[in-house]
Amino acid sequence: MAKEAAHHESSVTQSSRYTPPTPKEFYESPRWIPILMFAFIGLGVVSILTRYLIFENTNSPVLVGLGLMMAGLFTATKWR
Repeated sequence: MAKEAAHHESSVTQSSRYTPPTPKEFYESPRWIPILMFAFIGLGVVSILTRYLIFENTNSPVLVGLGLMMAGLFTATKWR
C-alpha cells in the first residue's frame, strides 16, 4: 500500500509585524492635478487659435500650443 503524503503547513509564516492600511491620499491625486491638466490643454488650444486669429505670418504659436497640450497630456498620466 502506498504511503499517503503528509499535509505540510506552508513554509511562509505570517509576519509578526503590523502593517498599517495604506492612506487614501496614496491612491488619489491632489486636487490641483486635473486643474493643471485642463489649464495646459486650454492654454494650448488658445495659443493655436491665436496663430489663426492674430499671428498669420508665423507658426510659433502652434509650436507653443502643441507643447502646452503635450504638457497637459503628461499631467493627465499623473491623475489617479
